[in-house]
Amino acid sequence: MQTIRRFLADESGATAIEYGLIAAGIALAIIAVVNNLGATLNKKFTSIGSSLK
Repeated sequence: MQTIRRFLADESGATAIEYGLIAAGIALAIIAVVNNLGATLNKKFTSIGSSLK
């Protein structure tokens, strides 16, 4: 019975899940910024390339 109480009181798994969610949120933010930056750079280089022709 004491083992079950210790298991229910242990919150280390919840902490790991929280850290995983934070890391996933940061990764999504980085992906969004890099994707937007890539699209902007693509437009800029296309503009430069067409003006050099």
